[in-house]
Amino acid sequence: MFDNKEKTNIEALGEFGLIKHLTDNIELVQPGTIKGVGDDAAVLDTGGKRMLVSTDLLLEGIHFDLAYVPLKHLGYKAIQVNLSDIYAMNGIATQVTVSIGMSSKFPIEAIEELYEGIYIACKKYGVDVVGGDTSASKQGLVISVTSIGYAHAEDVVYRNTAQEGDLICVSGDLGGAYVGLQLLEREKMIYLENPNIQPDLEGKDYIVERQLKPEARKDIVELLKDIEVKPTAMIDVSDGLASEILHICRQSNKGCSIYEEKIPIDPMTFETAREFNLDPTVCALSGGEDYELLFTVRQADYDKIKFKMDISIIGHITEPASGCNLVTRSGNMHEIKAQGWNAFKPKEAE
Repeated sequence: MFDNKEKTNIEALGEFGLIKHLTDNIELVQPGTIKGVGDDAAVLDTGGKRMLVSTDLLLEGIHFDLAYVPLKHLGYKAIQVNLSDIYAMNGIATQVTVSIGMSSKFPIEAIEELYEGIYIACKKYGVDVVGGDTSASKQGLVISVTSIGYAHAEDVVYRNTAQEGDLICVSGDLGGAYVGLQLLEREKMIYLENPNIQPDLEGKDYIVERQLKPEARKDIVELLKDIEVKPTAMIDVSDGLASEILHICRQSNKGCSIYEEKIPIDPMTFETAREFNLDPTVCALSGGEDYELLFTVRQADYDKIKFKMDISIIGHITEPASGCNLVTRSGNMHEIKAQGWNAFKPKEAE
């Protein structure tokens, strides 16, 4: 089946390197395909509005651990993860398809609980479930969701259109989902060692919810439209701030400066990170799963967004020769590197 030449380990490429490797030679032949691989969602010309399409895959043991993830929350999160990609294109999600693979260990009541979370998320965001598939699985629970949305052609925002001098903005706060995951993992280990000890999550509701029940930021898309600000580039924060700003800068052929003191970190995230001997800034840069929106705007729009409570201006886009840098609280400058989660990294190497 394979020849004898030396093989390349997938880990060496990582998730984004693998995607690039597999898709670099794709040739688009349909005139209606405006944007294929390389952004948060594909963009299709339907003769009216642009159709936005995105797919995500969630695998038991890779993306979630049923030891501490309730099935209802998992269903809810599976939808949010996908809707976030549509909002990152400055569109509004309208439909989803949901496919699941399940092993025989799941009774029908468990699958009903999963779908209850799916339906709650769809109802909250005004999204229809319009199809999907089911299959048996030997590897536990598999969830695949495809989201569909729409935007006027002139409203679609890509990753590769940031301009020098643009302000870098982010919604909400960062790092909470990652720190919440550390808390849940700790309590799982304590439970496994002594099942008589109950999980201690008191006072940590916010960061636990950030991990188990994220909210896609449809409200930010609506806010920006209300104040008549169109981002020059946008992406959702699924893999950490560092990874996402590098996507924007590399695809836009620009550099950036981000100021550590401007990165929004919730006090509970900050304090809990310190309890785990983690640097809160590193959690925000590399943690991921916050599903906030990272976007750039023209300097001329500064007055429109400067007082918006849920938007933080954290830096600016520079010329490509300047590179991508983090300016620390002490004024030192460090190159931004993507050190987020790698799906193909062996467990023993983590």
